[in-house]
Amino acid sequence: MTVNILFAAKAERWDSYRTPLTAALRAAGIDFDLRTDFAPADVDYIVYAPNSTVQDFTPYTRLRAVLNLWAGVEDVVDNDTLHVPLARMVDHGLTQGMIEWVTGHVLRHHLEMDKHLFGQDGVWRTHVPPLAQDRPVTILGMGELGRACAATLAGLGFPVTGWGRTARTVPDVTTCHGANGLDAALSQAQILVLLLPDTPATANILSADTLAMLPRGAHILNPGRGTLIDDTDLLAALDSGHIARATLDVFRTEPLPANHPYWAHPKVTVTPHIASATRETSASRVIAENIRRGEAGEPFLNLVDRSLGY
Repeated sequence: MTVNILFAAKAERWDSYRTPLTAALRAAGIDFDLRTDFAPADVDYIVYAPNSTVQDFTPYTRLRAVLNLWAGVEDVVDNDTLHVPLARMVDHGLTQGMIEWVTGHVLRHHLEMDKHLFGQDGVWRTHVPPLAQDRPVTILGMGELGRACAATLAGLGFPVTGWGRTARTVPDVTTCHGANGLDAALSQAQILVLLLPDTPATANILSADTLAMLPRGAHILNPGRGTLIDDTDLLAALDSGHIARATLDVFRTEPLPANHPYWAHPKVTVTPHIASATRETSASRVIAENIRRGEAGEPFLNLVDRSLGY
């Protein structure tokens, strides 16, 4: 029996996904029809981007699952019309991209590279940064991406502490959880990496009170979600010198407006939401495997817990 798969995303995404997704579905041995224009009642699976035109799932009466193209599901998880399994995107390309961005910027901050990149003023500065073993790093968010980044940084010799809602075990990484664990995780973080999901519980988790828990001179990296940081409080902490520098990849409004204070702030580096992008070829294999599982009656991968929001 032919499986009808609706690709619901922006037109440019269809142009880039059509070929690799077709190849992945064929390789998985699925008899399929992949289109952008099915009648809703004929659709078995939706390959989905939350910014697509599909917002009401009610007409999709035989829908078996929604397979998100993004790691983030905050724009769809609370949709009251969605009553089938929702899978978020977890794939090698996303994970490896995040590892590379986080590792690169942690090393940049650790080695204080900006002093040399932007301080070419004829002054011979002989300050030597500490070794990695003396630069504690804390990662807030110990999901798939957080654990992968923590393991990589620990392998480079950084003392790494991870924090999340639930206890996790990662070799060579100190893990904390719960409110008391957050205090402990922040208090020793010379470099803080934010990799939490966007949920009501994580909104503004970095605000005046929690910023004050960080050691003076701490550096902040946010490749997670823009809502994790109270922007006004971070700017104040940067201006006071309590926070030395911030590198931010995600924002409440994207693209970041040209008049936003982050652009002109001398202690802020803006990157345009590039820390972890979906790669079409590897993501297509993940989608095809989930459809194969659905047709075989096997459990879907990477299912979202709707009660937690991720």
